[in-house]
Amino acid sequence: MKKIPCLLLLAFFPWLAASAAIDNKLRIGVLAFGTVNWELAAMRTQGLDTKYGLDLAVQPLASPEAGKIGLQADSLDMIVTDWIWVAHQQQARSQFRFIPYSTHAGALIAPQGSNIQTVADLVGKKLGIVGSGLDKNWLLLRAYARKVHGIDLDKAVEKVFGAPPLLNQQLADGKLDALLNFWHYAAKQEAQGYRRVLDGRDVLKGLGIEEPLPNLGYVFKQSWGSTHLGALSAFRKASEEARALLCENDAAWNKIAPLTQEKEEKLRAVLRREYCAGVVRKWGPEEIRSVGKIYTILRETGGEQITGKAERLPEEIFWKE
Repeated sequence: MKKIPCLLLLAFFPWLAASAAIDNKLRIGVLAFGTVNWELAAMRTQGLDTKYGLDLAVQPLASPEAGKIGLQADSLDMIVTDWIWVAHQQQARSQFRFIPYSTHAGALIAPQGSNIQTVADLVGKKLGIVGSGLDKNWLLLRAYARKVHGIDLDKAVEKVFGAPPLLNQQLADGKLDALLNFWHYAAKQEAQGYRRVLDGRDVLKGLGIEEPLPNLGYVFKQSWGSTHLGALSAFRKASEEARALLCENDAAWNKIAPLTQEKEEKLRAVLRREYCAGVVRKWGPEEIRSVGKIYTILRETGGEQITGKAERLPEEIFWKE
């Protein structure tokens, strides 16, 4: 039987060409000033979207919730969020899948002259916490304090919850003794003279987990991933190459550096260093088991409000080729 040339097939069946083009289209929603924009911008400036045949449409988001709503309503194909949300959705019979993006978590910051050297020194102090009482960074810090220092941090400190800009200013004004902050804000504060007491990696080690684990990932519907393997494969290749360029190629970094919204070269260098430190180096069964341990810790500390009713992490949330 003779093989029919692809071009001849496309001539007689134009819908094949249309479906191929649609397969490589990916609509991703990202926070307007999120660090994911650095990587997506590098894809475009370095021509990686073209190289891998990816039709990438980036939708700025006003809030994380806007992205989740867009993903559920099919107005977006992909967002960046944490695996705990995906696990919650799995229990509600919504089939979302997670591909690791970053191992970054929060960091505990104190003024340079502060006597806070360890978490035990927070007792009786006023602690700012970015997010809410169910923020993962806060719950893990509480678990760390209990295991390493035998302290119930929830009762031992005066807690102030809020958004980064407000708490950053309160720390600068001396109204807070320490601040549990998101990684990129903490990195800026270090460059400005503040001191890092510990970060998410230190917390995990204190809880018996040695390897850095992904906190954030690219999230999409199982049904979309299964029917858009071409787009997903192209995106993953472009994403990996963009990250490598940002960390290894000064020219590539300089092109997207204005997106950091920092003019000082010192601050930009710190942000680049920390961004690259969060690259996922290893991901497999061992790491998934360790994420399961974190899930158990979060459940023990925050209860069903944070994990839902499932006693164990549903491992099927992690995308498999």
